[in-house]
Amino acid sequence: MGSKIFKTLDEQIEILKSKGLVINDVEKAKEILFRENYFFLSGYRHLFMRSIKENRFISGTTFEELYAMFLFDRKIRNVMFKHLLIIENNIKSIISYTLSKKYGFKEKDYLDPENFIQDSLKNRQVHDVLNKMKRQIRVNGKQHAATMHYLSNYGYIPMWILVKVLSFGIVSELYCILKIEDQKTIADVYEIDSESLTIYLSLLSNFRNLCAHEDILYEHRTQRMIPDNKYHHMLDIEKTDDVYDFGKNDLYAIVIIMKQMLKKDEFREFIYEIGYEIDVLDGKVDVIPLNSILNKIGFPDNWRDIVDLD
Repeated sequence: MGSKIFKTLDEQIEILKSKGLVINDVEKAKEILFRENYFFLSGYRHLFMRSIKENRFISGTTFEELYAMFLFDRKIRNVMFKHLLIIENNIKSIISYTLSKKYGFKEKDYLDPENFIQDSLKNRQVHDVLNKMKRQIRVNGKQHAATMHYLSNYGYIPMWILVKVLSFGIVSELYCILKIEDQKTIADVYEIDSESLTIYLSLLSNFRNLCAHEDILYEHRTQRMIPDNKYHHMLDIEKTDDVYDFGKNDLYAIVIIMKQMLKKDEFREFIYEIGYEIDVLDGKVDVIPLNSILNKIGFPDNWRDIVDLD
């Protein structure tokens, strides 16, 4: 297998040209490649290719259009991340309040294995998650002002402080090992069932990490799918082999989750910001119809209608 070798900016330009990309301003394109990284930018080329097998751009595709898609993905990633953090903070607060109220506020109380699901098949999972939480106390306890304050002054870290140093992934795992009644108490806050919330938190954690690490967002798909719900039906999303085409494990699935987990004004702001970036992209890309781009993202053509659904 041949190795990939370093390419100068001029060589990168020539590679793009050889694949049929129109570059109107070479110097500007070189500046963008220098700042943004050829590898990251070329990750968006698939959308503009003639076919999966033919490694050439659709006739007339410009560097500006490719870069517009790159910037669009960055902008919606930032919008997504901002609202994911709201949900992350909310669920951490709700879980810590629920467990502290029921089981106590010291580690020895709320981390007692007896407080979690008593299923022999999940014993290992319970201990794994609790060990991860205890490790965060050991590793981060003296590195954050809030946790250090409680350790220094009280000798323990209450759960409402501990969640500040827990990753969304660990919190998602924590919800999975809660007793059924505790899961239901938390899920009831969002007026959804606990099984759905378990899957929602898993997907949110996955997309949160992707956003935090600046990975490609628009075409990302998760292994798990959210359950069919009323929004799939109300939006009349088409099906293939009895599975909804959009809103199952794609970016629109996150939109559906946010519809149920954000407050109405927060969700309306989220949809407005996503819509603004889509409109900007529509004004910059001519070679591909907007609905094709939306469908690639996982958005149905009537994606905005969800904001007014109850």
